[in-house]
Amino acid sequence: MSIKINGHTKLLGFFADPASHSKSPAMYNTAFEKLGINCVYLAFCINQDTLKDAIGSMRTLGMRGANLSMPNKTSVFPYLDHISKEADLCGAVNTIVNNDGILTGYNTDGTGAMMALQANSCPVRGKNLVVLGAGGAGTALIAQAALDGAKEISVFVREKSIQKHTAFIEKIRTATGCAVHLLSLEDTALLRSVLSDANILINATNVGMAPHTDASPIPSISFLHPGLFVMDIIYSPARTRLLEMADAAGCPNTNGLAMLLYQGAAAFRLYTGEDLPLEDVKKAWEM
Repeated sequence: MSIKINGHTKLLGFFADPASHSKSPAMYNTAFEKLGINCVYLAFCINQDTLKDAIGSMRTLGMRGANLSMPNKTSVFPYLDHISKEADLCGAVNTIVNNDGILTGYNTDGTGAMMALQANSCPVRGKNLVVLGAGGAGTALIAQAALDGAKEISVFVREKSIQKHTAFIEKIRTATGCAVHLLSLEDTALLRSVLSDANILINATNVGMAPHTDASPIPSISFLHPGLFVMDIIYSPARTRLLEMADAAGCPNTNGLAMLLYQGAAAFRLYTGEDLPLEDVKKAWEM
């Protein structure tokens, strides 16, 4: 079956600058074709100057939905009618759903991370997590892990950034009741100690991303232990230095492509009410 555009075809899009690199069109259009859903997904170059008009066009054109990247994720709030709980907690929207002109903003980044962990037989409920970094992706997965019943979340950030993230951490504590701690990444002795009791380590920094592929957010393999599941949200390269260290330490692990896949699956369900055909998308992405 191939996509046949006609007068009933619904439009969805990716609003970002740059946008042409996105894997989203391949993912969603593969899924629409596989399931026979009369929709098409395109990438649009949208920046801070054109975001307001782009969101208005969703109502004008009857677009079913859109996905956003930074900085659009944090700038879109004034243009939406409703905000989901997780998007409000993390202060970012990556998915917009249009229901008869009413635009609701969601954040599926955190859901994607939690689904990737679940798919690797490592659900977060009742677990102790260590999260390195509290940027856009970090805040989303911290918020979702707290909502999903994590026992404790230790968030390590640069010493100079602690004050910047204090209000966010307190917001998560108050809203969810989860024990969330904000700690200094430079305190390596504390990091080692906390990791010794952790079930899950998530790198939500860009340390190890190309071209600096020799870098790792943790000092050495001795910080890891076999009972620790390691997730690196980076997917270029597919095997970061952190994941190589995890392999050597006997830690089960996954890279960021799984999170990207499952956040798309969560958004696809919001758009269509259907499950994303994961295996078909993996083939389209050559996973």
